[in-house]
Amino acid sequence: MTDVQPRTDAHATPAPDTLADASVALVRQWLAEAETYPVDGSAKQLAGVLADPAGLDFAVGFVDGVVRPEDLGVAARKLRQIAPGAPGFLPAALRGLVRLGGGMAPVLPGVVVPIARRVLREMVGHLIVDATDAKLGPAIAKIKRDGVRLNVNLLGEAVLGEKEASRRLEGTQRLLARDDVDYVSIKVSSTVHPHSPWAFDHAVEDIIAKLRPLFRRAVQSSPRKFINLDMEEYKDLDLTIAVFTKLLDEPEFTDLEAGIVLQAYLPDALAAMQHLQEWSAARRARGGADIKVRLVKGANLPMEQVEASVHGWPLATWHTKQDSDTNYKRVLDWALTPERIANVRVGIAGHNLFDVAHAWLLAGERGVRDGIEFEMLLGMAQGQAEAVRRTVGSLLLYTPVVHPGEFDVAIAYLIRRLEEGASQENFMSAVFSLASSPELFAREEARFRDSLLPLAQPGGLDAPAPHRVADRYAAVERPRPGHFDNTPDSDPSVAAVREWGAAITSRVATSTLGERAVQEARLTSAEQLESVLGRVRAAGAEWGTWSGAARGAVLHAVGDALEANRAALVEVMAAEAGKTIDQADPEVSEAIDFAHFYGELAAQLDDVDGASFTPAALTLVTPPWNFPVAIPAGSTLAALAAGSAVVLKPAPPAERCGAVLASIIETALDAHGVPADVLAFVQVAEDDLGKQLIAAPQVDRVILTGAYETAELFRSFRPDLPLLAETSGKNAIIVTPSADLDLAVKDVVASAFGHAGQKCSAASLVVLVGSVATSRRFRSQLLDAVSSLTVGYPTDPTTQMGPVIEPAAGKLLEGLTTLGAGESWAVTPKRLDDTGKLWSPGVRDGVRRGSAFHRTEYFGPILGIMTAKTLDEAIAIVNEVDYGLTSGLHSLDASEIGTWLDRIEAGNLYVNRGITGAIVRRQPFGGWKKSAVGAGTKAGGLNYLLGLGSWSPAQASADAAVSAPVRSFLRAAGVTSESIDRATASDEQSWSSFFGAAVDVSALSAERNIARYLPYPGVHVRLASAEESAVADLVRSVAAAVRAGTTIDVSAVAALPSEVASAIRALPNVRSVAEGQSDDAFAKRVERGASTRVRLIGGDTAALTTAIGGRPDVAVYGEPVTEAGRIELLPFLREQAVSITAHRFGTPNHLTDALI
Repeated sequence: MTDVQPRTDAHATPAPDTLADASVALVRQWLAEAETYPVDGSAKQLAGVLADPAGLDFAVGFVDGVVRPEDLGVAARKLRQIAPGAPGFLPAALRGLVRLGGGMAPVLPGVVVPIARRVLREMVGHLIVDATDAKLGPAIAKIKRDGVRLNVNLLGEAVLGEKEASRRLEGTQRLLARDDVDYVSIKVSSTVHPHSPWAFDHAVEDIIAKLRPLFRRAVQSSPRKFINLDMEEYKDLDLTIAVFTKLLDEPEFTDLEAGIVLQAYLPDALAAMQHLQEWSAARRARGGADIKVRLVKGANLPMEQVEASVHGWPLATWHTKQDSDTNYKRVLDWALTPERIANVRVGIAGHNLFDVAHAWLLAGERGVRDGIEFEMLLGMAQGQAEAVRRTVGSLLLYTPVVHPGEFDVAIAYLIRRLEEGASQENFMSAVFSLASSPELFAREEARFRDSLLPLAQPGGLDAPAPHRVADRYAAVERPRPGHFDNTPDSDPSVAAVREWGAAITSRVATSTLGERAVQEARLTSAEQLESVLGRVRAAGAEWGTWSGAARGAVLHAVGDALEANRAALVEVMAAEAGKTIDQADPEVSEAIDFAHFYGELAAQLDDVDGASFTPAALTLVTPPWNFPVAIPAGSTLAALAAGSAVVLKPAPPAERCGAVLASIIETALDAHGVPADVLAFVQVAEDDLGKQLIAAPQVDRVILTGAYETAELFRSFRPDLPLLAETSGKNAIIVTPSADLDLAVKDVVASAFGHAGQKCSAASLVVLVGSVATSRRFRSQLLDAVSSLTVGYPTDPTTQMGPVIEPAAGKLLEGLTTLGAGESWAVTPKRLDDTGKLWSPGVRDGVRRGSAFHRTEYFGPILGIMTAKTLDEAIAIVNEVDYGLTSGLHSLDASEIGTWLDRIEAGNLYVNRGITGAIVRRQPFGGWKKSAVGAGTKAGGLNYLLGLGSWSPAQASADAAVSAPVRSFLRAAGVTSESIDRATASDEQSWSSFFGAAVDVSALSAERNIARYLPYPGVHVRLASAEESAVADLVRSVAAAVRAGTTIDVSAVAALPSEVASAIRALPNVRSVAEGQSDDAFAKRVERGASTRVRLIGGDTAALTTAIGGRPDVAVYGEPVTEAGRIELLPFLREQAVSITAHRFGTPNHLTDALI
């Protein structure tokens, strides 16, 4: 780096006030001159639209809703929706046409929509050029004149795969081959398919290989042509600089001048400029050419805000517009000296006349005007641009070009331009009024002068530190007792973090972590097993006497220990389970979150109003291999937080992961005085000894994550086993014609093939609705993205999809090799090595409703495509499967989203985003139907610990007013008591403050994450006691069902008092009442019925569970009835977590605000 210390050079900046005064005077001159130039009618019209209070919403709605969709019917519906809000500034005839078109569009979409799109294209035609050969040449000729050059940028579809990347490069090659194009821009991210962010060096080499032919064309042209490397996202900053410098260091390009963009809204901009200056100086000393840096303010702020919000990372940009403006001048101040301009010419890009004037005058003071070039956007403030050109001598116009058939790909660019024109923070919002409005001129002058002030302060010209740093808690508070925040994942845009990841990757091939601990934990005899269970159960009895707050403090310490050992956990997951860093690192974050979150919940167990908690003495945790750290951590830490001792028995393919995890937890427990043996890590063969472990009477509860068939197996060992399980999923993403198809493809691919599809939450089906089924765009993007995935082992940092855990066999092998009736391979999966573990991803087309692939979970890298004529049909297809774990929808139509939210049957719902990667508290995880077993709740949610012990009655203190339906029922039943009064008041309080409100606890700006509770579709309320006193418990439970709005079937072993029976039968939510029904008859009824829940009052839970054959899909709630609404409402409700992307291109869209 050069000159990172405070400035000592001789090129002092003129006194700020003098330069500022001169700049303001020059701006006044330019504005006066601009008034004499004719204003483009389209530009003025668009500016007027944006000045209207409703103009931006109308314009964005038009661009994104009418122009973007392939389906004309979708566009027509959107036109009808927005037409009444056509801004008053539109000419009356045009406004009338829009409104008339809105009314006619649904009837004649094929006529009206193309006309509407043409109107829009004409309104923004001055901003974007038609790329067809017939139109491009004349357009360039019209724009180009003396002193005006073009920087041409080809817009295209989102680059999701190698095919589209090649198409973009070929298109840029064709542009550069034209005689009338001498300057092009291209982003490195558009030259290759998306790469692993952990494979930085490999990505650099790959991109250079793709760019080399383009640069050869530039160097071989006469005169030589100019290539500018553009960038948009912060994550591409280091990558773009590395590609640029390494490529230009190649001997054949040594004397080629080329350019790169820097964004001043990044604090990193000056340090990057200094690095480029040092490199360019060395290159010139070797006889090389100089370079050019195009300095822009930056236009990706909304998406950078999304990135920061969702990940918990620091905002990469400055937090205020003024800070960005200051940094722009800071970079110019450093760069505009004769010795630096000799190495790095500067393109001063922007429309803020005050900044342009300041740069021009500063360059004059410094004598470097020959080394600068002024750049503006095509079609923006043309009169002002011409006035500037007259003064500075020449102008370079950034010129986006797009083929008319792909005009929708310009949406993001257009929306940025529209928002700049409407934002009061942006200079462009005043562009047509500065000359006529003293108030607006004063506003912009004040902003300009304010942006200069920090530069005069001590250190004001020094290079600022970057915001994005290796400190994980730079933007969020570190979790601690009394405070929970989700732990941010590692950020690969930070060089130090990438180096950390590379060090892990280098150790994977020879890693032996956990091997010794697994051998030491192996039990081979029943006597050993009995001894372990005895010791652990005794430790649990002592641990259970600790207060919830004390246990919580220990859990927080465990979370800190997991963070301290993040690298070891990532390493062992890669070495044993085949996880890539991008999959393993978030899993460690999840484990850490479980520790801190359950640590916070532990104390709450002591304070449930109306019930008293007793921990289980011993909980057996049997996790899966696919999430070998997060899931065993979550289950183990939840049980520990609830006061239970734990035996952790890992899945054999991931036993080393379990061993490393257990060692970290045990060490932290020991350091905080927790009773020895409160956690035992054991491994037993899955034979008779394994069966003995599951069925052991010392085990109070088993937490299983695995296949539904495994839950059935466990119950066959012990029919009355208290089992809480998250089981299988057959998950789908529905894509409707209103969806952003590129975004849908990106999310489908990530959801289907992350960790080779070995996630219970993975998308194994995509259901295409209506015209999406025949969309060339969707299909080509999908197949391109899937075919471009880099498949390999975690030892290779470029790997995007790793191996399957074991050689493909049985059901998985069938899924990878055998097609069903009517199916064909759109992408054929291939076995890539002799191990049988490495397979390329597969996409099967033509999957039929009711087929094996529609209904079966294969748990591997296979995606099936299904089609539906309507959204209703698609929902029915998805709901037909036995499971209901995760489900996704891609749609930008609020009514479609509302329909889907009302009817889809799954525990975790995702709208306009991927369907994997649930985050603790943000998206509590757990399914419906056969995806969930037992009387449990969502992992990582506020209720999870409630199901990990037993509850006994206590006196409630709630005094909320009871709802009218409940009051009416209690009067009719004739059962009154202070206990029932307190209980129903507690129900009401719990309903109004917790269950009855959909709550977004994370409150992110870019994503809505809503926890809501819906009535379970049918619960059996069984009174198994003939005691007269038990009738009050029945009435209390029925009242809870009334408050929850849940349909119930009531059964009693004896006749009920007539008033009670009549009152229950009169309830609208009661489906049936059976009096005098024996335990055996009731059990037979449940056994023959569908999946259900039973609220058992005064009966034997173990006896009932045994009598129904241990069916895992029947959850029995058999605890004593309490006064606590927080506990008693749970059997009648099912949790649903809804995660919704709440922005378009970073701007909040409020699409679903009215739906939940």
